[in-house]
Amino acid sequence: MAAGISGSGDAHSRKQRRGRTSDQSANSLGYALALAACPIALLVGDLAAAEHYAGMPLDHSTRHALVLWHAFGRSYQGALAVKRGDVVTGLRLLRAGFAFLMAEALGRAGQIADGLAAIEEAIVRSERSEERSVVAELLHIKGELFLLQGAPGAAAAAEGHFRQALDWAHRQGALSWELRCAMSLARLLSAHGRSADATALLQPVYNRFTEGFATADLKAAKALLGDLS
Repeated sequence: MAAGISGSGDAHSRKQRRGRTSDQSANSLGYALALAACPIALLVGDLAAAEHYAGMPLDHSTRHALVLWHAFGRSYQGALAVKRGDVVTGLRLLRAGFAFLMAEALGRAGQIADGLAAIEEAIVRSERSEERSVVAELLHIKGELFLLQGAPGAAAAAEGHFRQALDWAHRQGALSWELRCAMSLARLLSAHGRSADATALLQPVYNRFTEGFATADLKAAKALLGDLS
């Protein structure tokens, strides 16, 4: 029995070390792409390389819970479009890249009305241009801002936005977006005495991850599931 326990512990430790290494590698690759490969290719005018590197953060952010790299990827695609003379597309992608981060920052600064206005503008642009890559996160942040605003009916409105965001993220196969939306909705359900519903919503999304467990979102999801149980 002691040997069995020791073996399980060793296996668990090895698994944890592999997980940490995977997470560190994921972040290292993100930094290398966003802060070196993409901007250097653009600066030296190697547009073929820039196109290749700009697409990698998008794929990277889908496989790992790394929201920032998605924004970098969209923004670099926008810069590439501008370099190639398509300024309209370039501006659209540049605006989409960091719109949700700006709105979230405005909300945290207490400028909720400005944050909602920025989100609404980004959603309208997304619908008009059919650039839907970040629509899930836009709807998610909109729900969070409604909760911060605390107006009558805010909880119901936020739940609606979270469910729309979940649906978009699921259909797009954007698991990291889906996790963030599921956490927000689970917290809201739990706050209204629906902990069982919250767990039933969040647990299947969390279970679909196979790596990235040292990232902030997955740590938060694990802690939230623990609180709900």
